[in-house]
Amino acid sequence: MSLIRTGTALVLAGALALGAGACGSDDDGDSGTTGSASGGGGGSGSIALLLPESKTARYENQDRPRFIEKVRELCPDCEVIYANAEQDPAQQQQQAEQAITNGARVLVIDAVDVRSAAAIANNARAQDVPVVSYARLIADADLDSYVSIDPFRVGQQQAQALLDAMRDVARPRIVMINGSPTDSNAGPYKDGAHDVFDRAGVEIVKEYDTPDWSPDRAQTEMEQAITSVGRDGFDGVYSANDGMAGGIITALDKRDVEVPVGGQDAELAGLQRLLTDKQSFTIYKQIKPEAETTAEIAVRLLEGKDFKDLAPTKVDSISGEFKGTPAKLYDAQIVTKDDIAGTILKDKVYKASDLCTAEFKKACDAAGIK
Repeated sequence: MSLIRTGTALVLAGALALGAGACGSDDDGDSGTTGSASGGGGGSGSIALLLPESKTARYENQDRPRFIEKVRELCPDCEVIYANAEQDPAQQQQQAEQAITNGARVLVIDAVDVRSAAAIANNARAQDVPVVSYARLIADADLDSYVSIDPFRVGQQQAQALLDAMRDVARPRIVMINGSPTDSNAGPYKDGAHDVFDRAGVEIVKEYDTPDWSPDRAQTEMEQAITSVGRDGFDGVYSANDGMAGGIITALDKRDVEVPVGGQDAELAGLQRLLTDKQSFTIYKQIKPEAETTAEIAVRLLEGKDFKDLAPTKVDSISGEFKGTPAKLYDAQIVTKDDIAGTILKDKVYKASDLCTAEFKKACDAAGIK
């Protein structure tokens, strides 16, 4: 695996040795590079940022640049070693090993597979490299910190928002299309949603767990559900994220079925579907503070400074073997068409011009978005 250096930043060029697409592009458009970490503060060293995939747009569009920008602000002499595993856990393990070989002194990892990633974390810790578990909780590993949202609460919010969208249905029936079984958050999303649905007496007519959060697989699952229960056999669809919601809505459109569909992540395409009433809601997770807090924890670990004020909550590993990992869990919020201006645009996640392309200008005008 080769390295590309831009300024003071090292980047894993995983595509060269591990298959095309292992790394994203930097802000200047150079494949497999990041900008140099520069700004204010002190200290030096390398921090590895390992992200799991690019099918979910947030990772390359939000998590990566916001993390790097914060490191740049806090530590002018720090290097960021970056790689994207493109849903391949073996590739992510190789990227982690290569990052440590090339001098990473802190590892920040959003795991492709939270169980196999325990080996990555344990190997790093054995070499005195601290590990921050980002967005997904690595299973059965002694971690230095964990930063994410509260996934059980998000699942509850998704379920409640779908119930609100089906408020005129006396006894709702739904199809549930959940996230990837290898994602530690997918289970709590599903459990949180079931908590609300079960108490409300919702009938789950079909339920799927979707490998890799694949929109194509979600589309196939939705098509199978329609074939199985009929076009009139359900009143709504729970989708664990916006990417899969896109595939689900494609399947529904092909069969001329109109029912509420939710999502998560406030992806641009999902927000545009909200504007055109194709999608009923999304869940907005404030990725900026999540990524920035993770960057600040990583820099403090690099500098040997205390970070517990940034991670005031304690979490246990999935097995319960490791207890009391310092954590920061952020809240999320339900966003409908009427909420976009006061949340997404206000927080500058996207600009109105990003949303209101020619295809969506009429819908933006109707929603009062200029």
